[in-house]
Amino acid sequence: MLLKKLIIPILLLLPFSFGFKQDFTQPVQLNWETYFKGKADDRSPFIALTAMTWEYSYNSTVYRNRVVIDLKNEVRIDKNRSWVKWDKIKNPDVRASLLHHEQGHVNIQYILLSEAERVLKNRNYSVSNYKAQIAELANQISTYFDTMQRNYDDETEHGSNHKMQARWDQIIEDKMQESRTATLALQQ
Repeated sequence: MLLKKLIIPILLLLPFSFGFKQDFTQPVQLNWETYFKGKADDRSPFIALTAMTWEYSYNSTVYRNRVVIDLKNEVRIDKNRSWVKWDKIKNPDVRASLLHHEQGHVNIQYILLSEAERVLKNRNYSVSNYKAQIAELANQISTYFDTMQRNYDDETEHGSNHKMQARWDQIIEDKMQESRTATLALQQ
């Protein structure tokens, strides 16, 4: 099994072991009580930390010189490694804002899950080199979404820049809709 791990430290506002397994209808909805069970790292400059893991594996079959893969693709939220410094967010509005920002991270991982499903399953692979091709595509997907997660935090200033947070909320919503549309088009 191939495994990609992504741990996202967030400065002011953050998220996750619950997984979203091949349910591409909507992302998991965060709440503080369920997803933030870990012990806060007092040495960390961040107020919260969300740990997410993307895992994929596949079985392959060659039929008439064509590779067909049966993909297992999931994102896990590691609630025992995700934490928040409660003493730093006593204000209910700040807590809500932080949780909203963290939901953005979950939504980005949902897009990764959808895109990985679509991209990895719907390629023509070389019979002699498909394992390397799949690994390369998975690495490209992972790199793209790692960068997106970092850009999200940098540009929103970890959720504290409300104007940029609103801009990113729209970007994420648009990308989720694009992924849903692309997935539905392939199913027809």
